[in-house]
Amino acid sequence: MDTEILELQNGIRCVFHPSSSPITHVCILIGVGSRDEEEGKFGLAHLIEHLLFKKTKKRSTHRILNRLESVGGDLNAYTTKEYTCIHASILNEYLDRALDLLADIIFNSVFPEVEIVKEKEVILDEIASYLDSPEEAIMDELEDIVFSETELGHNILGSEADLDNISREDILQFIKEKYTTDKIVIGISGNYTLAKVNRQFTKHFQAFPSVSSSNRERTTVSNLGFVSTQSKPIHQVHFMIGMHAYSQNNPNKIDLLLLNNMLGGMGMSSILNMAIREKHGIAYTIDSNYSVYSDSGVLSIYMGTDASKLNKAVKLVEKELNKLKTHPVSSFQLEKARKKFKGQIALSEENRLGVVIAESKNVLDYGRIITLEEVFQKLDKVTPQSLLNVANELFVEDNQVFLQYTPEHINSF
Repeated sequence: MDTEILELQNGIRCVFHPSSSPITHVCILIGVGSRDEEEGKFGLAHLIEHLLFKKTKKRSTHRILNRLESVGGDLNAYTTKEYTCIHASILNEYLDRALDLLADIIFNSVFPEVEIVKEKEVILDEIASYLDSPEEAIMDELEDIVFSETELGHNILGSEADLDNISREDILQFIKEKYTTDKIVIGISGNYTLAKVNRQFTKHFQAFPSVSSSNRERTTVSNLGFVSTQSKPIHQVHFMIGMHAYSQNNPNKIDLLLLNNMLGGMGMSSILNMAIREKHGIAYTIDSNYSVYSDSGVLSIYMGTDASKLNKAVKLVEKELNKLKTHPVSSFQLEKARKKFKGQIALSEENRLGVVIAESKNVLDYGRIITLEEVFQKLDKVTPQSLLNVANELFVEDNQVFLQYTPEHINSF
């Protein structure tokens, strides 16, 4: 049976991915994230994600946390710049229990003042822990620079000052305005008939009134060609190059996904890892990443190295980028890269929770499921010339941001 999409009259949709496994994975994906927050209230979407587990009209915090754990299940959540996701994994027999809980915490949470205060303190500890990991902090700060003064240009966790400003009324208003039924998709992967999933989905989600919302404003990027060096109490240099890249609907996205995977993607055989780490023995960690948003994107290169080796490492990175701009990859290189990327994508299908979340995102973003066969067909259309065109469009100095964390008392790049 193929993946099916169900929809209630109130606009809430459900993705059902059949599986013969005795384990069910369920998610509720909401097309709301940190980019939907107002200035001065940054961190609100993430705070709400924490508070959804704290109390509802019919359940205490203890009952929420134990509802699935008591039968061996798992319940968790995360927030991104464009999504909030709550997900659960349980034995197949507990689908009704999981859907009942997810519906309850999304639509019936009451946000007690005492829990708001408590979770703000928890998030402040989370921020402190995050700042102790420069390899994580630098990646987020790079995006803050690229998207400076736009709704994508602030950290998901927020700041101490903004968290202090957030009130219970802000939380209730944000949910009322943003958690609309047209932005909610339920994902289910388990061993059920379509009829049973439809019954359970309808039972738990049909009662909520239909509410729709307006589209987000598009992001414009202007803060490029920027260089920032910061001294930190660290031992090695953390260095990043970032550049504005394609949005999720750009036809060149598939070319950049493949090019990024070749440049510094998964595995040890990437262009950057072979050229900088394996050949020259510098930069213990080096990789690239392509973050895609609904109306924008960022391509970034990260490396951690000794300060004395930084200049050489940066020049080697620039050399590899210039090669991709001036010399088309060979047909052999392209086919090798295509096979590798297809294999990695296919292997990721083994993560059923990840698959059902990805399919739910597809429904939110495109209104349909993007199949593995469709992705492979698009990859088959990538050519050496299309990769060369992408490299020449993106790998230019005026489109780049440089960010460096340097050990204290070390000269900057």
